[in-house]
Amino acid sequence: MRLSFRQVNVFSPTATGGNPVAVVHDADGLTDDQMAAFARWTNLSETTFLLTPTGAGRDGGADYRVRIWTPGGELPFAGHPTLGTAHAWLEAGGEPSGEGVVQECGVGLVRLRRDPVGDGHRLAFAAPPLIRSGAVDDADLAQIARSLRIDVSDVVRSAWVDNGPGWVAVQLQDADAVLALEPDLAVMGDLKVGVVGELGIGVVGEYATGEPAVEVRAFVPGIGVAEDPVTGSLNAGLGQWLAGDVLPTSYIASQGTALGREGRVHVDKLPDGEVWVGGDTVTTIVGQVAF
Repeated sequence: MRLSFRQVNVFSPTATGGNPVAVVHDADGLTDDQMAAFARWTNLSETTFLLTPTGAGRDGGADYRVRIWTPGGELPFAGHPTLGTAHAWLEAGGEPSGEGVVQECGVGLVRLRRDPVGDGHRLAFAAPPLIRSGAVDDADLAQIARSLRIDVSDVVRSAWVDNGPGWVAVQLQDADAVLALEPDLAVMGDLKVGVVGELGIGVVGEYATGEPAVEVRAFVPGIGVAEDPVTGSLNAGLGQWLAGDVLPTSYIASQGTALGREGRVHVDKLPDGEVWVGGDTVTTIVGQVAF
């Protein structure tokens, strides 16, 4: 079986500046084992598979269904794969049935829009509701601090910002403190906080002036991703937590600096509280994959 394949770079206008996602088209005939094996083989933070919407998805206006896999397992939602998959679907000739694109995935339906930028478009998704929010208890925070090799006193604030992948976030004093982190991935990989099976730790710190407003890093060694270059789901949660309070309602986040990337995530919080997360997308590879 040969299926169409694209590798799309997300959160950068260049082919190598952001975070790539592998996208397999017309994947209804693949088994879970085949999807998992291919995701391990690509060794990217995420690989996605485009499928026909289910009955519930079709009833809700879904244009396609996507399954999102990391090298370590499947995720119900992830941000950069959402943008990259929508880009691939549109580029392959997909036509939205409504005003914007509607994606069906593990957390339900996710809406996307195309924002005009110069001569082209930037894709953005509406952040799904948080599955878990609120305070991080003291014991959990102490364990997280140990994994980051910092003192609990270095944490300015913390919160659960979990929209599916299991994110907990900590804010440090500034962007330099975020970039200086050298986490203990062995300790981090053992974290099983509360009822969450696998945990992702997101760290954010503000720049003194201008744009980008913040530097973000994301660590998820428990699912085979030591540090994710640029992370849409985490930035969505951070926007729901900080935008309009600690941060402006519209801002740009930098992520990937520590890995030699220049990812840029555009976060906008609307007056009704809805958060949109956008970024540039560009196709790097087009071809076929044999299963």
